[in-house]
Amino acid sequence: MLPQPMHPRPPPLPRIKSPCIKVCRLDSNALYCEGCGRTSDEVANWLRMTQKERDAVFADLERRGFNSRS
Repeated sequence: MLPQPMHPRPPPLPRIKSPCIKVCRLDSNALYCEGCGRTSDEVANWLRMTQKERDAVFADLERRGFNSRS
């Protein structure tokens, strides 16, 4: 019999929906990512945002002409 680990594994973290399509490049005005349409601040802070804040970004992406892809 194998010994039990000292500390059980924590439950997996929930998957956070993201518009990222792995094409990370700022447009010529350095305003928006050409792949997902987010600003550099939105990309940098995505994991720290609340779900309400991320939902607002998704709504803005629609207005910016980007579709939610993920």
